[in-house]
Amino acid sequence: MPLCSCFTSHNPKIQYESTGEGTITVQPMLPLLPMPSIDEVEAKFTNIVDDLDLTAPHREAMFRLPPDKKWQIYCSKKLEQEDSSSKNWPDHYVNKLNAITNLIFTHSEDEIENRIRFVESLRTALRTQPIRFVMRFIELDGLQTILNFLSKMDYETVESAIHTSMIGCLKALMNNSHGRAHVLAHPNSVNIITQSLQAENIKTKIALFEILGALCLLPGGQKKVLDAMLHYQVYAAERTRFQSILNDLDRSTGRYTDEVHFKTAIMSFINAALRYGAGQDSLEFRIHLRYEFLMLGIQPIIDKLRSHSNDTLNRHLNFFEMIRNADELELAKRYEVTHIDARNTDVMFDLIKKRVQHTAAYPHLNSLLLHLLLLKPGYSGSSQHWQLLDRMVQQVILQDEQGNDPDCAPCDINVKNLLELIVNEDEIKSYQEKVEELQKELEDVHTRLEQKEKEYETLAEEKAQSERANRELLENVMKTGVPSASTLISAAPPPPAPAPPPAPPPMPFCGGPPPPPPPGAPPPPPGAPPVPGGPPMGRKRNVPTPSNPLKSFNWSKLPEASISGTVWSEVDESKIYNMLDLLEFDKTFSAYQRSSKDEHGLVHDETDGGFKSKPKELSLIDGRRAQNCTILLSRLKMTNTEVAKAVVSMDQGGSLPKDMLEQMLKFVPTSEEVQMLSEQKDNVDQMARADRFIFEMSGIPRYEHRIKCLYYKKKFQERVSDIRPKLENVIHASKEVYRSRKLRKLLEVVLAFGNYMNKGQRGNASGFKLTSLNKIADTKSSQDRNVTLLHFLVEMIEKKFSDVLKIEQDIGSCHSAAKVNMTELEKEFGTLRTGLKECETEVQFQLKHPTSLKHDRFISVMKDFLSMAHVNFSEIEESLGEMKQRYERALRIFAEDKKIQPDEFFTIFDQFLNSFSEARKDIENKRKKLEEEQKAKKDLETREKDRRASAAKRRASQDVLNTNNTQKSKTIQENSQNQGEFDDLISALKSGDVFGEDMAKLKTRSKRRGSQPQSGVLTDYKRRGSQPQTGVLPDNNCNKSKVLVASMDRERIGNKPPPVKV
Repeated sequence: MPLCSCFTSHNPKIQYESTGEGTITVQPMLPLLPMPSIDEVEAKFTNIVDDLDLTAPHREAMFRLPPDKKWQIYCSKKLEQEDSSSKNWPDHYVNKLNAITNLIFTHSEDEIENRIRFVESLRTALRTQPIRFVMRFIELDGLQTILNFLSKMDYETVESAIHTSMIGCLKALMNNSHGRAHVLAHPNSVNIITQSLQAENIKTKIALFEILGALCLLPGGQKKVLDAMLHYQVYAAERTRFQSILNDLDRSTGRYTDEVHFKTAIMSFINAALRYGAGQDSLEFRIHLRYEFLMLGIQPIIDKLRSHSNDTLNRHLNFFEMIRNADELELAKRYEVTHIDARNTDVMFDLIKKRVQHTAAYPHLNSLLLHLLLLKPGYSGSSQHWQLLDRMVQQVILQDEQGNDPDCAPCDINVKNLLELIVNEDEIKSYQEKVEELQKELEDVHTRLEQKEKEYETLAEEKAQSERANRELLENVMKTGVPSASTLISAAPPPPAPAPPPAPPPMPFCGGPPPPPPPGAPPPPPGAPPVPGGPPMGRKRNVPTPSNPLKSFNWSKLPEASISGTVWSEVDESKIYNMLDLLEFDKTFSAYQRSSKDEHGLVHDETDGGFKSKPKELSLIDGRRAQNCTILLSRLKMTNTEVAKAVVSMDQGGSLPKDMLEQMLKFVPTSEEVQMLSEQKDNVDQMARADRFIFEMSGIPRYEHRIKCLYYKKKFQERVSDIRPKLENVIHASKEVYRSRKLRKLLEVVLAFGNYMNKGQRGNASGFKLTSLNKIADTKSSQDRNVTLLHFLVEMIEKKFSDVLKIEQDIGSCHSAAKVNMTELEKEFGTLRTGLKECETEVQFQLKHPTSLKHDRFISVMKDFLSMAHVNFSEIEESLGEMKQRYERALRIFAEDKKIQPDEFFTIFDQFLNSFSEARKDIENKRKKLEEEQKAKKDLETREKDRRASAAKRRASQDVLNTNNTQKSKTIQENSQNQGEFDDLISALKSGDVFGEDMAKLKTRSKRRGSQPQSGVLTDYKRRGSQPQTGVLPDNNCNKSKVLVASMDRERIGNKPPPVKV
C-alpha cells in the first residue's frame, strides 16, 4: 500500500466546501494542468486579474506572487468560471434569495442560522468573485431581488442578523464599480435602503449610515440621499425629515463601544451630507441644510456627546462646528457685521431692511409683508401655509442657473426664467401702453369708417330708387306716348309708410284674459265649458303625427279631472303646431341615433367598400337611464337571450353575480316604457341596446318579482353570516360581564376609592354608574399632573389584587360587542323577515298561475331555498331572543338604564380596558426610565472620571498623540488594501480622514484671523478650558480620500481611471 495517495491514480487532495446551507460537501480537487511558459502564465494571469476588477494596490500584490501560485490561481478561477451549474454561481443565489423572500419568518434557530450563512456567503461572493460573477448577478436582477427582500421583511426579520447581512450584501455589491453604478441608477434603491432605518439593531443602522454617508460623496448621490430621507419621512410618518436620525443621535444604547460607533456613523453621515454634493460649493445650501438639523436640536446633543471623550467622534463633532462657524462668518461678511444671530427674528429683519432700503427692492419687501398680513385669520395660526411659503423661498434661493434643485422642490418652477420675465416687466408694460394707445386709435378709425359706410349705403339706396322710378316712367312713355298723372305720381318718391295698426289682444295661451262675449249674449251657465279660447275638457287633441318616432319627453301628465279651474283649461296648443317647423323638430328629436359619418357626411359600409346609409338606432327611454343600462350590459357581457334564460332558470349556471342583480333591479321595465316600446315592437331590430334589453325583459312574466327573489336568494347567506356574529358577540359579552369575578373586585375597589374621596352628600354610595369608570383618569394628582387616580388604582391592584390585572381575559368580548348597534341589527333582521315573506308569496302566486316558459325552474328552486332559509331564519330568531334576554340581565345586574344600547353599554368597558392598559404601560415606562436614569448617572460618573484621566494624559504628552495618529493612519492604509474602493471611502469617512484637508484649512484661517469665532466649537472649548482636537491625520490619508472620490467621479461619466498607487 502506498504511503501517500499522491502516488496513486486517485485524486490527490480533498477540499471541504461549505454550501451556505448548513451542510458541508466533500469536493475533490482536480490536478493542475501542465504549467506553460512564464510569458503565457503572465498573460493568462493578467486576464484573470483584469476580470477581478481589483484596485491598484491589490493588482500589485497579485502580480508579486510567484509563477506557480499565479498558475494555481488561474486554474482554480478558470474551473470556477466554466462550472456555471455550481452553487457558487449567481443563478443559485438569486433563486434561493427569491425563495427566502416569499417565505415568512421562522422561529427555527437552525433555519435562521442557515439563512444567515447563505446571505453571508452571498456577501463573500460579491466581494471575492470575479467581475463576471457581479455582472451576471446584475443581469439576473440580483439587486432588485435584494431590494424586494428588504421591502417585504416582517418585524422579526428586520431585527434579525439576516437584515444586517443583507445590508452587507448591498455594501459588497457597491464595492464594485458596475454594482455601484447599477445601485445609483436604480430609481428606488436608495429609498428602500432608507426604509431599513426603522430597525432597532445597532449594527444594521451603523451599516446603513455608512452606506448613506458614502453615497453623499459620490456624484449625484447626495441628492438621491436627501430625496430618500423625504421618502422615509412619509414612510415612517415623521414630522420632519431627519427626526429619527436626531432621535438616534440623542438616545443611549447602553453599551459604550456600540454607542460610540453608532454616534460616529451618524455624525459622519451628517457631515458628508453637509459638505459634499451641493454643499461643496454652495454656502446657501450648507446653511439651509444645517438649519434643519439645528431646528431639531442637534447643538445640545453635540455638547452632550463630547462626554464620551472619543477622538474619532470628537473629530466629527469638531468638523461640524468648525464648518458652521466658518459659514456663519462668511454670511456675516456679506452684511458687514461680525455675527448674525439666526435665532433672533428682529436682528435678521433689520439686516434685510438695511440691505434693501433705498433700493428698488424695498417696495417689494413692503408688498410681501403686507400680503403676509392679509393671510386669513384661520390661516395665520396654521403652519401649513407658512411651511409652503418657507419651502418656496428655499427653492428660489437654492436653485442653480440650470434650473436644478439640490433639495426638495415644492413647485415646478424655473427661477431663472421667472427672473428674466420680471427683469423685462418694465419693457412689457411700456409696450402694453403703446398697444393700448394704438388700439384706441384703431377703434376711432373703425368708428369713422362705419359711419362713412352707412352714409354710402343710404346714398346708394336712394340712387337705386331714383333709377327704378325713372325706368318705370320711361316704359310708360314708350307704351302710351304720354305719361299719365298716376304714372307721374307713382314715379315720385314714395310717401312715408303709415303707422302700424294697434297690436291685437294677447292670445289665451299667453296668460292674458279671454275676450269678452259679444254684446247681448247671455252669460255661460254654471258648470258649462269655459269660454272659447281653451279646448273643451275631454276633447281629443288634434296633434299632428310625426314623420318618424320621436324621443320621449319625461313629464308627469295631469289627469283630465284636475284640469277644471286651472290655467290648463285656458290653454289651446293646437295653434302652436302651425308655427312650428315640424320637419326640423322630427329631425332634431328623432328616436333614431345619429350614425357615424366620415368627413364627407357619408356612412361607410365596409362590406362592399362603398358608402351607403346605415340603419338608425331607435331609442325611446330616458337618455340617462339608457346610458346607465348600456354600461350595465357591457359589464354583464351576456346576450339578452342568455340573461332571460338565467332569470327564468333562477341562474342555475351562476352567471349572474349579486352586484349585477342589484343593478338589474334599477332597470326593471316601467309601465310607461313597456307601453312606448310595445308601439315599436315591429322595429325591434332597430332598437338601441338598452331599449331592446328592457323590451325583451318585459316579455318575461313577473320579471321584477323573479329578479327580487333571485337577488334575495343569493344575498340570504351573506346577510345571515353578517347577523349571526353580532348576536354571538353580544351574548358572550353579556355573559362575561355579569359572571366576571375580577370585574366585581375592580368595582369594589373603585367604590371604596369613591366613598373615601367623596364626603357628604356625594359619598356613602352603595354603587355607581358604569360610565364613572372612564372618569377615573380625570382625577389628577396634586403632586404630579401626569399621575391620575387610574395610575394609583393600577399600582394598588398590582400590589394587593394581582389577579385583577388579567381582567381583559374575562371580558375581552366587549371590544367586539361595542360595535353592535341594536337599531341596525333589528333593521337587518326585519329585512331578512320581509324578504322571506315576499318570496313565499311569490311562490304561492306562481303555483296558482303557472307559466309555460321553457327552462322555468322558479318553483322548484325557490321551494328548496325556502326550506333551508326557514331553518336558518329560525336559528337567527332564537339567537336574537337569547341576545335580548342576556343583555337585559346584564343591564339589570349593573342597575343600568334599560334604554341603553349594546354599543354604548359595552363601549364603557372597552374604553376602560384601553385606559387601564395604557396606565399599566405608563407605569412600566416610568420604572424603566427611572432605572435608565440611575444607570446613566453611574455611567456618566464613570466616564467623567475616565475623561479626566485621559485628558491629563493627553496634555502630558502631545507627542504620543501624534505618534498614535501616524500609526493609526498606517493601520487604515493597511486595512484598506484588503477592501474595495467603496469600503475605503467608508473607512475614510468614518475616521474623518475625508474631512482632514478641510479641517486643516479652517484651522489655518482661524489662526490668521487671530481671534476665536463668536459661537460654535471654539467658544465651547474655551468655556471648558481646553483646545479642540482637530484630529487631522497626515496628508497621505487626505490625498487617499481625494483619489477615491475623484476615481468615482470618473466612473460616473464613463471614464475609468488608470491604476493609481495610494
